Amino acid sequence: MPRVLVADDDSTNRELLVELLACAGIETAVAENGKECLQIFRAWQPDLLLLDVEMPHIDGFQVCETLKADQASRLTPIVLVTARSAMEDRVRGIEAGADDFLTKPVERSELMARTRSLLSLKAFTDELEKAEAVLCALAQSIEGKDPYTQGHCERLSDYSVRLAKHIGLDETDIVALRRAGIVHDIGKVAVPDGVLLKPGRLTDAERAIIAEHPIVGERICKPLKSFSKVLPIIRHHHEKLNGSGYPDGLKGSSIPLTARVLQIVDVFDALTTERPYKPAYSHNQAIGIMRDEVEKGWWDPELLREFEHLLSETGQLAKGQCA
Repeated sequence: MPRVLVADDDSTNRELLVELLACAGIETAVAENGKECLQIFRAWQPDLLLLDVEMPHIDGFQVCETLKADQASRLTPIVLVTARSAMEDRVRGIEAGADDFLTKPVERSELMARTRSLLSLKAFTDELEKAEAVLCALAQSIEGKDPYTQGHCERLSDYSVRLAKHIGLDETDIVALRRAGIVHDIGKVAVPDGVLLKPGRLTDAERAIIAEHPIVGERICKPLKSFSKVLPIIRHHHEKLNGSGYPDGLKGSSIPLTARVLQIVDVFDALTTERPYKPAYSHNQAIGIMRDEVEKGWWDPELLREFEHLLSETGQLAKGQCA
């Protein structure tokens, strides 16, 4: 049963909306002011919010702005219900992130048409989120096969988001990097365990199999339209600036910036964690090795410098002590 939260300081308006929605088989909850609305919303997680504009404590515009700024609630549809008809009020509502408007007094057929339409959209959005959750679970199950890489995806997601914010990337790129950190190696589902978990040196044929995993990962995630900015990161996170990487041998700025961000944190995490073929290096030792690899033309020198600054700011790197 879909859930609708009705927020209005006028009891008559609340009761009318609740009665109309109940007749359509929709579960409802009510809030009498903006502060209570936020509390109930976060505890109850409705599928739709019918929000009065003029309320005590926090008005509807502020409630809308708060919920739309929150990653957990930004995709929940919000309808502003108001007696105001001035264009500036509509503009302010749009700027606050409102998905639709209803004018008081509310007409029943219009209320139900808009409610059904937005609930249908929310159901579709929820299905996309479930598909994303399945992909993330698959990626983590692949990672879980190797005890040496457990936690790697979560660390990459965290590191890449922090670096992206540090260099001023926009919110869409930050979201893409958060997702890519988790699913970047999902294509390894097509790599046999005998190759994926082999402790010794790989043969040329085995390396060729491994080199296919970015392409397979891109193919797995491609049906999700919400992953459009994630796909280039998945495909190109093993490229190198001098063109010696895979799968496409891209050079320099042809490698997407977001993929270069993930490269930096991916290499750093691999160096600073224990693997069957190497010990875990200190943060300073890892940066020293990466500086040498920059000289070889592998990684973006500016991004490495910014990553060093980020680590220094958070106290994870002792300046001047790189090996």
